[in-house]
Amino acid sequence: QVQLVESGGGLVQAGGSLRLSCAGSGRTFSSYAMGWFRQAAGKEREFVAAISWSGGSTNHADSVKGRFTISRDNAKNTVYLQMNSLKPEDTAVYYCVADKFYRTVVAGTGGMDYWGKGTLVTVSS
Repeated sequence: QVQLVESGGGLVQAGGSLRLSCAGSGRTFSSYAMGWFRQAAGKEREFVAAISWSGGSTNHADSVKGRFTISRDNAKNTVYLQMNSLKPEDTAVYYCVADKFYRTVVAGTGGMDYWGKGTLVTVSS
């Protein structure tokens, strides 16, 4: 069983930066692929980024490539999402996910093993 708790969301002006954190519980955290999804009001949930259990592989959605970076620290049971050059269209609730298979997270179709409750990011213009 893995529990995920996101933090770091908030209000930021366009062009600013935020770093989201996702703290995971459980001794098997390092064996899971991790990822971030987001859902804006009135829109469908979308894939943002994924990282393999070792951190050796990452994948970012085209909409955030070059601006967002996913990373992890298995010693701290934590995954991060560094968000730079934020835009108003990045406004959404951001969710942390965990799954045994990296390809499942990258596929972005949902069905991951574990989800956090989300943290709200609001980017003002």
